[in-house]
Amino acid sequence: MTTTMQEDTFYEGGPAKGDLIFNLLLGLTLIGIPFAVGAIVRALWLRFQITSRRISVSGGWMGKDRSQVVYSQIREVRCVPRGFGAWGDMVLVLSDGARLEMRSVPNFRAAETYILERIEAKRASSTAVDTKGFAA
Repeated sequence: MTTTMQEDTFYEGGPAKGDLIFNLLLGLTLIGIPFAVGAIVRALWLRFQITSRRISVSGGWMGKDRSQVVYSQIREVRCVPRGFGAWGDMVLVLSDGARLEMRSVPNFRAAETYILERIEAKRASSTAVDTKGFAA
């Protein structure tokens, strides 16, 4: 008998469109060309999926690199607003010290709140199991 838990999707999609627009305008200058190329690559191949069970990021060349993190692995969430707060960059610090960077996350404040709520729920459920022990 297998039990499956429903996985609710909070966000699924690519980076913020404002990031692409801003960097394309910046690309009209000689100095801004590398930033514009980076924004185009992110827009084409970077995808985020934030669900009730995990965070998945697929990116890299042609979108072939994929990273998945469950909430119990996340130790800390760091955010930096970009584009006057319309989008932002997030870094998920994992329990083993590794970091997962998420660039140009649209509506990143709501995503940060959602992720922090899931982390707290996982910690609360794991401490509730630990406190029961063998005492009766």
